[in-house]
Amino acid sequence: MLQLTLLFHLLVVSLHPTDASVHGRVLDFYGDEATGYGPVFEEQPVDTIYPEESPEAKVTMSCRARANPPAIYKWKLNNMLIDLNEEGSHYSLVGGNLVISKPIKSKHEGKYSCLATNMYGTVVSQEGSVQFGYLDLFSSEDRETVKVKEGQGAVLLCAPPLHHPAELSFRWILNEFPTFIPLDKRRFVSQKTGNLYISKVDSSDTGNYSCIASSHSISKSVFSNYIALVSQAERSIRKYPADLKVKFPDTTALVGQNITLECFALGNPVPEIHWKKVGGNLSHSHEVRMAGAQLHLYNVQVEDNGTYRCEAVNSKGKDSHTASVSIEAFPEWVEHISSTEKDLGSEYTMSCVASGEPKPHIRWLKNAQPLDRKEMRFSSLTFGDSGMYQCIAENRHGVIYANAELRVFACAPTFEHNQVKRVLAAKNGRVVIECRPKAAPKPTFSWSKGTELLYNSTRVFIWEDGSLEILNVTQADQGRYTCFAENDRGKANSTGSLFVTESTKITLAPSNADIKVGENAKMQCGASHDKSLDITFIWSLDGQVIDLHKDSRHYERTTNGSSDGELLIRNAQLKHAGRYTCTAQTPVDNVTAFAHVVVRGPPGAPGGVRVINKTDKSVTLQWSRGADNHSPISKYTIQYRSSFSKDVWKNAATSPADVEGNAEAATVVELFPWTEYEFRVIATNTLGTGEPSSPSPKEKTLEAIPVVAPSDVGGGGGTNRELTITWTPVQPQYYYGPNFGYIVAFKPLEEYEWMKVTLADPQARRYVHKDSSISPSTEFEVKVKAFNTKGEGPFSLTAVIFSAQDAPSEAPDEVKGRALSATEASVSWLLLSQSNIDGYQVKYWRNQEDSEGGAQKVVVPSRENHTRLDGMKPNSHYLVEVQAYNSAGFGPPSRIHIHTKKAPPSQPPKIIRTKYKGKSVNIAWEHVEPLANEASINGYKVLYRQQGQSTGPVYITSNRHIDLPLPLDGNYVVEVRAHTDGGDGAVARIDISGGGIMAAQSLSMFSLLLLALLCLNL
Repeated sequence: MLQLTLLFHLLVVSLHPTDASVHGRVLDFYGDEATGYGPVFEEQPVDTIYPEESPEAKVTMSCRARANPPAIYKWKLNNMLIDLNEEGSHYSLVGGNLVISKPIKSKHEGKYSCLATNMYGTVVSQEGSVQFGYLDLFSSEDRETVKVKEGQGAVLLCAPPLHHPAELSFRWILNEFPTFIPLDKRRFVSQKTGNLYISKVDSSDTGNYSCIASSHSISKSVFSNYIALVSQAERSIRKYPADLKVKFPDTTALVGQNITLECFALGNPVPEIHWKKVGGNLSHSHEVRMAGAQLHLYNVQVEDNGTYRCEAVNSKGKDSHTASVSIEAFPEWVEHISSTEKDLGSEYTMSCVASGEPKPHIRWLKNAQPLDRKEMRFSSLTFGDSGMYQCIAENRHGVIYANAELRVFACAPTFEHNQVKRVLAAKNGRVVIECRPKAAPKPTFSWSKGTELLYNSTRVFIWEDGSLEILNVTQADQGRYTCFAENDRGKANSTGSLFVTESTKITLAPSNADIKVGENAKMQCGASHDKSLDITFIWSLDGQVIDLHKDSRHYERTTNGSSDGELLIRNAQLKHAGRYTCTAQTPVDNVTAFAHVVVRGPPGAPGGVRVINKTDKSVTLQWSRGADNHSPISKYTIQYRSSFSKDVWKNAATSPADVEGNAEAATVVELFPWTEYEFRVIATNTLGTGEPSSPSPKEKTLEAIPVVAPSDVGGGGGTNRELTITWTPVQPQYYYGPNFGYIVAFKPLEEYEWMKVTLADPQARRYVHKDSSISPSTEFEVKVKAFNTKGEGPFSLTAVIFSAQDAPSEAPDEVKGRALSATEASVSWLLLSQSNIDGYQVKYWRNQEDSEGGAQKVVVPSRENHTRLDGMKPNSHYLVEVQAYNSAGFGPPSRIHIHTKKAPPSQPPKIIRTKYKGKSVNIAWEHVEPLANEASINGYKVLYRQQGQSTGPVYITSNRHIDLPLPLDGNYVVEVRAHTDGGDGAVARIDISGGGIMAAQSLSMFSLLLLALLCLNL
């Protein structure tokens, strides 16, 4: 009976091949009505900063949604609907964008959101804030002068003005714009406070400083009033321990952000800044900048959580600071809703899951209205459940939205847009013919082949979704298949066809291969297939498809006919070892065959290198064997690097000297005590040397007594009653322990008891012993040795030096001086007979106008008894002081007075005539009349030189004219100047051309007229 019913059903449907409807009108979701959809945002409002001084008096908040029919827009401010039609409103709508004209902070600052609505529902956008940005001027009050002794540190406070938003950048200028202060190891500008820090002040730092604060958000910069910094000179510059003045606070950042930690220290010598993560390693993406003052962490992740330490170190001490870095996260969707259509009456659950730190809170909206539900679960959907849904995930760092449209529908089955397809199947294979009509509620399915109804059997299955599966396909299965679908709203059918092809078979399978690195291998693969179909060969290595184009250097397909898929492996590397699978594939079926390739090569990198024991000069290392890559490891090489090797890896001496290939531990010897080392291990076999292991954690060897003594011990000289001892300091790698310093021993040559002094500065290079009982030029024996917390090292070789001699006791005799010109004078004296004279110093200054502190100085060797003084002022009374000196100081002075001569005339002679006379030229000039404060004229100097040369014959004459020989060729210059006791006056120049022809500009009008008449006569 059932068979007859189905057969009748088949006949009826075949008479009416188009879709049928039995329960009234079915909504056509593919027709005009179904082309509509709810709003989908394409632009949403973003946070906006409006500069209070902006010339463009408006703010635009963007909002655009794709929707059919087009969306209608509304806006909210601080969750209150904005009345766009209110009288005097500053708001207007342009498309979906909200334009705020002439914004006022008290009215328009806040959080804005956009609502987009059409017949399918309403969605609300993410919030975008409007903030008013400003940067006030610095205070106009004068800044106090900062006085600092050389060698001390200084902090200049920026004190930025009121501003919004909070982010500012800072720079400092010295004396004038745009002379920006270069930032280096000694100077640092905090980008948190704007303050300028100078770790050690020197004389070059004296000047006027101004802080520049810039707000990039509003494109504005302001300058502070100048702060004067005065560096006060010190005879002996003191040293100060490192003192951290900039310390980064506990910091919270979001995953993916970049953060900067700041540390800077004052101190002399300038401290070194070092960074570390307590109990872990700094991330690979970190960068230390600004000579160590800034640690940048890029794209931070949760593993960057932890405690960070900066340490400032110099020879006088160290200072450190620790603070925590907490990494939290903006909300991020793990799972969110998407638009969907669901059957009327069906079950449905909307799911939204978000990650973030702190854990985000999830809330729901439907058509922009809050839903008081923790989860969106529907046991039986109704048409009223259709609409625009939003789930919102929020934590203290931000908000994210997921939007979706839910459409509940019901319709009779239809195949209009998804007909049953024509399908190919291979013999003995499996085939699935899909049946996917659009229908709601879900229909029941049945199938036929031709006019034969099909039922589930051992070979044929009708799936729950309507698909038909046939196993062990035979030629007899070829034919036309029809799928029938029916629900309470109607029924429909669709017919497709099945064609059966020959199955694909592997005829030549690949063989296993064993090769060395750098060799080639051929992997064969052949197959038979249905000739009506195209065949493709696909190779994969350990399940990953080989991209022949991307890796063409190592893989190549040889072409020996369409049924041959041979693969050539060229210049094989270790990574090319593994299981190779050949897949012969047609549009209908595929078959596979595989083979293994072994690639023998140098060993892989050992792992887990670590120090398990250490002494002052050795460490014992342990490691795990790496891959031998099918060739036994024959030996290991151990390398090290330290802070003194400048990142250069060096081969280590080991015990035993040769580390065998079966070893997993060895002792490294001949190391320096109290030195931080990293180690790595490299394996070697008969095929080569492998990659090095990752470096071991840093380890410092134990302390030991110093064994290296200071070198170049010597000294002598200095001030009276002093003994100066000098040496070359020990290099830091030979400190061998903390609290390193020097013991200086000295005694008079004829005595037996040594005096000793301890110096705690490892960089010390001299010691001055002051004792009023020391006789001048006394012979001393001196020696120096090093010490640390473990003990004292050996003394250096003993050196013999002399204590300081006495300063000269006599003043030079018969000191004489005379003025040579307005700006020069000469001084002479008798040499002193004392043997301890190193030289003579001559000081000179104007007796009335200058102070002795501003005197000019000339130093003369001990064998010379005269010198020239220059740079003097004309017609001035000078006091000149001559005194002998040596390393102990200056002797008593002798003084004389010199009056410089009046200045030469400031006016040049005026050349009034240039006249040619045969082979000479006569030049005449007017007399120069000196001013009252200028020297009287003794005559005139005439320099006759070739153009481009600085020298030539000089003629002195008391006349106001001179005859000069006319040059045969070339251009010459004549310079005339007045000559006085005070020197030579200002110069007048005239050019002379060779061959008797004078430069045109020098010819008189009469000469030009005469020349013209001569030409006419010719």
